[in-house]
Amino acid sequence: MREIDPINQHGSAYPNNFSAEQNSEYTVAFAAITEAFKQAQVSGLTVSDAAVQDLVRQHYEFCLQFWKPSRAAYKALAQSYLMPSPYRDSYEAVNAGLAKFHHDAIVIWADANLEE
Repeated sequence: MREIDPINQHGSAYPNNFSAEQNSEYTVAFAAITEAFKQAQVSGLTVSDAAVQDLVRQHYEFCLQFWKPSRAAYKALAQSYLMPSPYRDSYEAVNAGLAKFHHDAIVIWADANLEE
């Protein structure tokens, strides 16, 4: 059994039992959410703006297809966007500062909408 490094966990560390069609749908949906975050950031919206907070809701609902994070777990995922990780690298490749923008927006949304 392969050990998973808890500091550097990434989606590729988990089994993928989805069909090629499902994986394609997930990729397209996630890319659309990420692009919307980029557009919000580039247009100068703040992380607390209602439109950005709605993007976080969409991101959370996307996550629900795979797991149901508590407030602490969702904020921990967001924290991984700030630490050296494939998550941070992916967001930063889309736009500089997007990882922190997404993190900060998630923290606000999670505190307002999720129970511990």
